[in-house]
Amino acid sequence: MYRASDGYLLHVRHWRPVGAVRGVVISLHGIQSHSGWYAYSSSRLAAAGHEVFFLDRRGSGLNRPQRGHAIHEERLLNDIRQFLGRLSEDRPDLAAVPRVLTGVSWGGKLAAAYAASYPRDFRAVALLYPGLYSRLQPQWWQRLRLAYAASNEWGHVTAPIPLNEPELFTDSPKWQDFIHRDELALQRVSVDFLRSNLRLTKLIEDRAAAINIPVLMMLAGRDDVIDNVRNRAWFDRLTTSRKRLIEYPEARHTLEFENEPDGFIDELIAWVHSAVSVRDTLR
Repeated sequence: MYRASDGYLLHVRHWRPVGAVRGVVISLHGIQSHSGWYAYSSSRLAAAGHEVFFLDRRGSGLNRPQRGHAIHEERLLNDIRQFLGRLSEDRPDLAAVPRVLTGVSWGGKLAAAYAASYPRDFRAVALLYPGLYSRLQPQWWQRLRLAYAASNEWGHVTAPIPLNEPELFTDSPKWQDFIHRDELALQRVSVDFLRSNLRLTKLIEDRAAAINIPVLMMLAGRDDVIDNVRNRAWFDRLTTSRKRLIEYPEARHTLEFENEPDGFIDELIAWVHSAVSVRDTLR
């Protein structure tokens, strides 16, 4: 755990490799999920020699206070930066170890925004079925309600996340049941969080060219949650000389919950190995 500058106590799940550390992986989860959804891929990364820190976003996962709330997108970005500061203080042995940022689903939008804002903090960034653009848009009457709440400064008022069907995430009955039973999964987010989300979208559109580190994007071909067409268009705009796009045509949204996820994890590990082994010439 670590404490943010506003006093909020944030939980982090940690996987430590046996032997020498090849790289440090900082991971961000989706809008509804939390770090506990990604234990398998995190353990695989650790077994491959990478020390993994998976941050639970404030108001999500193990972080119980102010569920679903974030007052501003800068607060979310600062939480990541303050974790890096805390890590530097607590683990001086990792100071020379290259770091990779990974963002899963909505966490991919936050990771992209962070990479655009602070490109020197990480050696590379991996966007895993990233929620840069959603296919699940609010209805007109929901937008009116949100606008009314915002105009009256009711930032803590919450609205449901439109992801009630586990089938949106995976075809696996085992993982559908896991999602259905997960008491830590987030069900509602605040008006302020939704406004922060819109500003993050604008940030990644305006500052895409600022991402000058290697970028990996992995997409699920049968994704009903995110807009792959718009994701690809955004990826094409990146000016970094080292970027890679991988698509899994038959996969649903959460690659972690595929019946055989090792193929995607193997490719992720191979890319992380490459990213931490070769210094980016643009840095």
